[in-house]
Amino acid sequence: MKYIKYSFLTLGLIILIGMLIPEKIIIPVKGATPNDWNHETFWFEPWGSSVVHKGIDIFGKKGTTVSAASSGIVVFSGHFNKGGKAIAILGPKWRIHYFSHLDSLSVASGSLVKIGDTIGTLGNSGNAIGKPSHVHYSILSLLPLPWLMTNETQGWKKMFYLNPHEKLL
Repeated sequence: MKYIKYSFLTLGLIILIGMLIPEKIIIPVKGATPNDWNHETFWFEPWGSSVVHKGIDIFGKKGTTVSAASSGIVVFSGHFNKGGKAIAILGPKWRIHYFSHLDSLSVASGSLVKIGDTIGTLGNSGNAIGKPSHVHYSILSLLPLPWLMTNETQGWKKMFYLNPHEKLL
């Protein structure tokens, strides 16, 4: 019983430390401005088989540098059917920064990245083939934020997703 108590205490301390790390986020596409994405597409529906769009699409020229929007550890670098070439970075506040539809990947799983480091290039892989080059950028909170829930379609999932548009202003 004593070990369980210490395990919960350790886990709580780890979560607290992660929440105390300051979060800074930058636009992940080199040279992009807020004019390069539609400010209304976060949680837009209908959006294909995922029903709602849980991020924003930042457009640019194919091959443009995509940078780490936040410092952290790369927890995934590979391929998903819908997302194509994709990268997920665990950053401060226990948030996953997810980048998909990339043309190339420049980091491997387990890598440490600093904000602004090159992680890949803009593309249209996955279910974005035939569409203009862009990166789908989502911010997923591993800790639920229940006050963000709504009655919208899949609104309960909003407690895990932050609107990147609001974070990038």
